[in-house]
Amino acid sequence: MAAIYSGIYLKLKSPQTPWEDKLKLARFAWISSQCLLPNKEQVLLDWCTHALTGWYNKKVEFSQTVLDGLWCYLDDVIHSQKLHSLLKQSKTVSLRLNMAQLLLDRLQDRAGYGPAVCVSTVLSVCQGILSSSALSSVFTTKFELLVDLVNKLCSLACCELQQPLQTGSVQSTVQCETAVPCEHQMDAESLHLLPVGDSHQVDPVTENPPHHPLLESTNFSSKANENPPSAKLFEVLHQALACYLSVQRQQANPNRVFTVVTNQLFQPLILLRHLLTSGESQLPVPQQLCRDIRVKIDNVLQLALFPPELLNPYNDELLPSKEDAGKRSSGGSKGPLRPASAVISRLTAQSCCEPQLHYSVKSNTVSLLFKFFLESYGKGRGESEEEHRMLCFYFLSRLASVLDLGLDTRSLSLAKVDQPLSESACSPENWSLALLAVESLLNQALSADIYNVAADRIRHGEVQLRFYRALGQLLFNQAQPSIPAWYRCLKVMLSLNHLILEPDLDQLLSSAWVNADCIEGRVQKARQVMVCSLLRTYTKLRQLPRLFSELLSVICQPALDELRPPLLSDEVTASLQSCLLDTPPSQATEVCSLVLESIRKYILPDLVKDKMNIDDRENMFDGGKKDSSLKLFSLSQLLHTLLFNLKTLDNASPLPLVRQSQRLMEEMQQIVKELLQLFTEKKDEKIQIGSGPKTPKTGKKAPDSKDLQNDTETNNLWKQKTQEACLLLKYTWVEVDTLFHIHCSKYTSLDSALTSDPKAPVLVHIEGLLSGEISSVISSSPMSCLLFKLLTLQQIKKVLLDSTLLAEHSTAVLLTRAAQFILGKDKFELSVGVEQEWDGQVGSVNTSSYQVAHWYLVTSNLPLIVPYLSREDVESIAEVLLSSLLMRHTDGDQDQLSSRLTVSLISSQLLQSPILPELPSLFSAMVQCLTQRITGLLMAAHKNKACAAFQEKGANASQALLEKEALVKDILASSKNGEVSVLLSDSQTQEILNLLQILTSLNPDGMKTDDMSSLFLLLFFMFTSTSTQQNIAMDMDNGDGNPAGFLRKLLRILACLLEGRNFQTVLKLVHGGTLLQATVSSLLVHRFGSASSSDWLDLVKAVQGFIRSLVQLIIMRNSSVRLNLDQFASYLTSKDVTDRYAIAPSVTVVDISGKLDVRDSILSIHLLLASLTTFSQAMTNALGRNKPLDQTLTQMLTRTTATLGQAIESILKPQTDIQPTSILGQAFIVEVVTVMLQCELSLLSLEDENKQGHSLGHMGLYRSFSQQILKEISSAPRPTDFLVSSLRFLSAFYSAVERTRGDEETERKELDELYMQILQAVHHLLTAHWLGSHDLCELEPVVQELLHHLVEKSTTGQFNLLLLLIKDGLDIGKLRAEKYREVLSAVIIIKMLSCCPLPESCSKALWLSAPQIISAMMFLVRSSSQDISLTLPFTVPTVMAMTSLLRQGEGLISNPHHVTLVFGALQAVPLDRLTPTVYQSAFLAVHEALFAVIQCHPQVMLNAAPSFLNVFYRLVASIMQEGRQRKDNDTDGDVYQQCSRLIERMYSHIAATAESFTTLSAFMVAQYVTELQKVTLRSDIKLHLTEGIYRILDLCLEQDIKFLTAGLQMGVREVFNELYSSYTHYHKAQRQGEDKYTV
Repeated sequence: MAAIYSGIYLKLKSPQTPWEDKLKLARFAWISSQCLLPNKEQVLLDWCTHALTGWYNKKVEFSQTVLDGLWCYLDDVIHSQKLHSLLKQSKTVSLRLNMAQLLLDRLQDRAGYGPAVCVSTVLSVCQGILSSSALSSVFTTKFELLVDLVNKLCSLACCELQQPLQTGSVQSTVQCETAVPCEHQMDAESLHLLPVGDSHQVDPVTENPPHHPLLESTNFSSKANENPPSAKLFEVLHQALACYLSVQRQQANPNRVFTVVTNQLFQPLILLRHLLTSGESQLPVPQQLCRDIRVKIDNVLQLALFPPELLNPYNDELLPSKEDAGKRSSGGSKGPLRPASAVISRLTAQSCCEPQLHYSVKSNTVSLLFKFFLESYGKGRGESEEEHRMLCFYFLSRLASVLDLGLDTRSLSLAKVDQPLSESACSPENWSLALLAVESLLNQALSADIYNVAADRIRHGEVQLRFYRALGQLLFNQAQPSIPAWYRCLKVMLSLNHLILEPDLDQLLSSAWVNADCIEGRVQKARQVMVCSLLRTYTKLRQLPRLFSELLSVICQPALDELRPPLLSDEVTASLQSCLLDTPPSQATEVCSLVLESIRKYILPDLVKDKMNIDDRENMFDGGKKDSSLKLFSLSQLLHTLLFNLKTLDNASPLPLVRQSQRLMEEMQQIVKELLQLFTEKKDEKIQIGSGPKTPKTGKKAPDSKDLQNDTETNNLWKQKTQEACLLLKYTWVEVDTLFHIHCSKYTSLDSALTSDPKAPVLVHIEGLLSGEISSVISSSPMSCLLFKLLTLQQIKKVLLDSTLLAEHSTAVLLTRAAQFILGKDKFELSVGVEQEWDGQVGSVNTSSYQVAHWYLVTSNLPLIVPYLSREDVESIAEVLLSSLLMRHTDGDQDQLSSRLTVSLISSQLLQSPILPELPSLFSAMVQCLTQRITGLLMAAHKNKACAAFQEKGANASQALLEKEALVKDILASSKNGEVSVLLSDSQTQEILNLLQILTSLNPDGMKTDDMSSLFLLLFFMFTSTSTQQNIAMDMDNGDGNPAGFLRKLLRILACLLEGRNFQTVLKLVHGGTLLQATVSSLLVHRFGSASSSDWLDLVKAVQGFIRSLVQLIIMRNSSVRLNLDQFASYLTSKDVTDRYAIAPSVTVVDISGKLDVRDSILSIHLLLASLTTFSQAMTNALGRNKPLDQTLTQMLTRTTATLGQAIESILKPQTDIQPTSILGQAFIVEVVTVMLQCELSLLSLEDENKQGHSLGHMGLYRSFSQQILKEISSAPRPTDFLVSSLRFLSAFYSAVERTRGDEETERKELDELYMQILQAVHHLLTAHWLGSHDLCELEPVVQELLHHLVEKSTTGQFNLLLLLIKDGLDIGKLRAEKYREVLSAVIIIKMLSCCPLPESCSKALWLSAPQIISAMMFLVRSSSQDISLTLPFTVPTVMAMTSLLRQGEGLISNPHHVTLVFGALQAVPLDRLTPTVYQSAFLAVHEALFAVIQCHPQVMLNAAPSFLNVFYRLVASIMQEGRQRKDNDTDGDVYQQCSRLIERMYSHIAATAESFTTLSAFMVAQYVTELQKVTLRSDIKLHLTEGIYRILDLCLEQDIKFLTAGLQMGVREVFNELYSSYTHYHKAQRQGEDKYTV
């Protein structure tokens, strides 16, 4: 056979063989092992390469089909497994060098020249070549070929990315490729890609190869469709970049690499990077691949353009020469390499890309280049550090010139500030991009700290300052206040050096604050951040008066617009408040004086002009007056904010500050007087001028109606704003003057100077406000009305401080008038309509927010005004309060998402505050309003039957309270006959539910006796006599809309009212036994067969809660105990009720519709059993108070227990139809039997406490229950409630057996056997795989209770069995065998057992075994920590068990070594790569273990402090990593904040035990700052950690601080210096202040 195929090579070389046959022979030769050719693989590769080269060189001719087949053949060969196997075997197979050029030419053909070929195939060939190191040598051996390959692939990628932008469709056939000039490889014609409208049509990248029989037969055509061409292109590009990057690193000549990259790769790479960055969301390639390509591009550019070897050329080019002070030769002559000029020239070349993309590419690349430059050359040490910083700055200045902003940076060192700037060449549409680039450059300069102000001034002639100042002037001359980046640039320049913007501070304040009128959200946010930064900067400089001096001058300039934007937003106000706290009081007072001086100097002269001719009087209210009034209003708001946030004077204030404040208040008082006098005079002048007709002068045209209307509007606006400003100043003055007078004895109040009556000036002030002396000349604008009320309220406070005035009758009358005036009966009276919003600022009150502001004023001062209001006024407040709360329930809680106040939000906060119960009249009115609303709804819904409560009531009956006796009669009648007298509709039910929801927030202790009795009886009547329609919406969130939910809501409120201190009055109207009986009987007549199981169970729990509360109340208050309880017990044990237990299962019950009603009957049994159980349990808990009561309760318990036994036996009998237990549930049955058992045990204890051997009445039932529970408790998955009730039954049953056993040996053996059975059952239960972590947490308290009963009186032998069970469970072999649940069972038992009180012998045995147990658990934790999935289910519970042993072993574990074993386990607990929930659990477990050591075993800390700190440091480091700032929305912030709070607490405990950590305090601080230097923490987490480390700094001595300052590394030292500075400024000063008052 070999001889047959030996001539294949000759046929391939023969010109007579058709090319189609040659191709088939080549394929056969490659795949066939019978074809013997020397070096066959190399021969076939060479043949294919030679054929393709010959065709493209036009030496060989064949069809296009054969050409495509050759390319596919080459692709298959290169990707074949056979070839790669040969290469792995080190067999030499290579491609010829002309193959690389051939591929480059084909990629060049892609631009539209030459014959087309499937681009996917060519790219696949390139991918195969680059994937193999042996084949890729065809490119890597010649650097220029690899550069050319990357160039062409980048050009293709740019073309692919630009297609959607240019044509709107990826499938467009019109190609446009962006290439760069290449002097070496490409001619001039091929430098640029075709424009959009070029006539050359080329094959698109997505084109598939034509189908032909040859390709179809060999399955080569399908390869083009395996991956989209775009994805294939970018994959090949990524490979080419990676290959090029490795080759570039191997180049020995960095100058050559720089030249090649700059000339050939720089422009396509930056264009490609821009396209990948700007259109990432719409790219046809995976985002991860895009990011990988960008990383490769960044590496190529950084390594090529900024290598270490080019540092000197950059220095020579950028830094000014020392001899010439910066004079440089022109760049025209040839000389050494000038890298910066080369890069910038290529960046600014227009051939970089399309004109519309050029500026965006350029602006994005500028910040990228500066980033690379900083990373490469920005770090220096010693003397070279400053030189490196200056080098970075000069490169920054050169880059800034690229943005066409008009900055002349070539003569930068000799530039002067006052030189005119050249005109900016930046087009308006490019300003946003330019500002973003400038912002990025400035931020990087700030972060890299290249601007040293002192060094720049001393050694460099302020060259940096001049550059930044020129840039600042440019930003002001070309102001762009509608672009957020403009404000951010100013903010960064302010952070660099405030002197940059200092000369243009007035322009800054005008353009960026006072006159900034853009209301777009992002712009507003950026502007506010800039203004806040400005305030903080000048506060730190202690130059706040200087800033406000400029600000006031800007405000007092003529306004650019008719209405300026608000001066103080919420963010700016908050920043100003914090700045004033850090400002010296004298400077803050000086700022206020400057505001007053501006008002007097610039505003008042325009407002007060009493020497005017008649023409001036006609134009009195012109635009100038309007402008002045608006300025006055802004300044009054500013002064109000300043004075309300100053540090108040006190007795410790220095006398010069007091005198300065005194002068300030005097000046302010004088200005207020002049403004008030202005309105009085204007009113008189208006009367005089308007007394006769006016005749216009000759030559003057009479004004038309439109001019008169405009003058009137201007007149009204001027008056309103001036009056509001005057009142705001007066109110501010009164508040501040009073505050100074109260807190500072050295300050003399000026309030008495406003009146001539020396006896009672306050009363005169109130009288003047109420009589209208001031308001008669003040317009009634919303803000004016509010300020009048505030002034009146302030005077009321002054009266209340004077006990002499309060004793006079006239004072009370005047206070009543004042309170009514504040409440408001004018046109702005309280009403509830559409929700309004208010930001809380007095200066922003207007018509749309006055209602909220007025309601806030009333509610926040209720304790002052309510005592002086009439009953009608108080009722009106209650009505508004109730109506707004109902509106809140109707509209939802949307206002909670906003920081603004609304009427409903204020009402809700008042309802939840403790103030309302302290106002009896208002609280009573609120309860009565609720009662009346409910009464009205019930009267509208009653069915006109014999209802005594609603008989003989007129239309106004809902205005009065119902007759209590009538309500009691209706309650009794409804409970007996079961008739429903009120049927509520859906809307009525929902409205009542809203009222009940409000009622749940009221404190029952605050209700008066009448209100309590009326409300309780009304609600109880609703419970017994009301029904809701069955078609009510069942999809409510809380489930209260259905009948069962409605009754449950009522019962819970009734149970809450039982706890009120005045509930005793209800029991005087109706017996408690009657209420109990009516509760059960009224529910028995309802049918709940359609109710869901959850709704029914919730209703039953509500019934049990009500019965329990009422029975306890009757017993505790001794309210006819025998009468009330006997009545209820007789009802529950009566024959009519007990017969129900046997009805449902065996007898068929038919309802009216003829349907079986078995479920309703079983639900009634459920209700009766639950009531009887709760009643018995409540009486059992009350035993032991006194003998008479015990005798009464014993008699009733005997009856109820017997009834329970009969009911349970009846229910447990096998039934033919429906087994009741399937509906009642196993858990409920077990719970009932447990209560029976507890009742019998209590009765047995009362009969004879000293005798044993008594038997219980239902002991057989209990034994059968216990055996069944022990058999089923762990055999299969069970509900948690059944497990809980079963474990409780076992606790009670074991106590019963122990209590009733005799002295016989068989009975002792029976008890021991039961002991072991219970232990084994618990152990098997805890090992059950179907129990989750949450289920185990629910079972732990019950297991502990059971263990407590087991070991309370256990013998030594029994306890040793338990210890053996535990030690057998703590086997690390089981953990390694993946049986961690068996080990976990023992761990839980240890944890529970350590908390149980033990007999002395058992306690000794436990704590003698404790070291062995701790050691075993340490190894378990170490082993389980290797598997992160076991952290939450096993590791954390084991650590918590160890913590429990440490806590309970205080004083019992004598050897400290046994305690230090815990540290080894804590070191292994995983804290990394955990979800927030698991992390919180692990963190809390480790923290609590450390806390147990430091609290319960302080002797251990003497020798084990380093081990302790190592574990604690793990917590600190982990919370720093988890609490760092993230870009994504952190929804688990509360988890990490709680952990940081625990760290702060631990630091405090460490500081409290200073004797153990004194020598390690510096070490702790060093660890903290070292970790802090690595991350940027969230502010809330940093706050807690900083407060904690402050405690450790308190322990550090002076030598420790010196040691830290000298020993820490550079970056860490800066973090420490900042920390220590804040410590000395805030914490240390506060601590020293507290020490003055510490004994």
